[in-house]
Amino acid sequence: MNTKMMPWLLMLMSLLVSCRGEPTPVATPAAPPAAESKKNAPATTPGGLPIWTYEVVNTYPHDTSAYTQGLVWHDGFLYESAGQYGRSSLRKVELETGKVLRRTEVPAEYFAEGLALLKGSLFQLTWQEHKGFVYDLNTFNKTGEFTYEGEGWGLTQDGKSLILSDGSNQLRFLDPQTFKVERAINVYEDNDSSRPLREINELEYIRGEIYANVWQTDEIIRIDPKTGKLLGVIDMSGILPGKRVDEVDDVLNGIAFDEKNQRLFVTGKRWPKLFEIRLKERK
Repeated sequence: MNTKMMPWLLMLMSLLVSCRGEPTPVATPAAPPAAESKKNAPATTPGGLPIWTYEVVNTYPHDTSAYTQGLVWHDGFLYESAGQYGRSSLRKVELETGKVLRRTEVPAEYFAEGLALLKGSLFQLTWQEHKGFVYDLNTFNKTGEFTYEGEGWGLTQDGKSLILSDGSNQLRFLDPQTFKVERAINVYEDNDSSRPLREINELEYIRGEIYANVWQTDEIIRIDPKTGKLLGVIDMSGILPGKRVDEVDDVLNGIAFDEKNQRLFVTGKRWPKLFEIRLKERK
């Protein structure tokens, strides 16, 4: 190589390197937004249903002799159906004190169950007797009776129909005049059609959904009344601290909603307290 050419070659090589530049490092992709938001997403069931929990807003006294089967709020008062053979009754209750303001006894051969109020009448189910009672809201005078197939557990209404649970995974919609079944929906755990969600108990129709206690659990489920599809689960664990382990029947049961003031009330069978709660997503 001609040594006189070396400075020129070196300059040319330097220029070529300068023009091409250094290799651009490959950027590490940012985490997808979903991956980041998942850290703060609300808890879900294995099937992906959202889970809510609660905070207690107010606590009120509740009559421990009331084996609560149905609970309704209307015009500043609670209406309660209390069960058990020989102890069943219909009650009007003052919220702040728990005082029973009006009461009518159910004949001893009947075990009272769910309760609903529709167009000035209270409808009360019985457990295994296939019979329901109709009362005048203001006087508690019995104005009628009706029959239905299967057991009676919970009862609510959507403004047009009575909605009945019978201990299975099915909810039936009844005509409030004839008590004939208009239609039915089926409820499944995590909306898996191979897993019927049985023992649906006390019901309450709230803002276009059906809220339901599930017997012997601390859960309230939220149901689409058109399809039976589960919309979510409310975990009520710990709502009544200090409950004895031998009180196997004294479980969470009783849901009422004050639509005017958007207040949600819950209690249980023979519980000493009734709670006003606010729902929040569980993290």
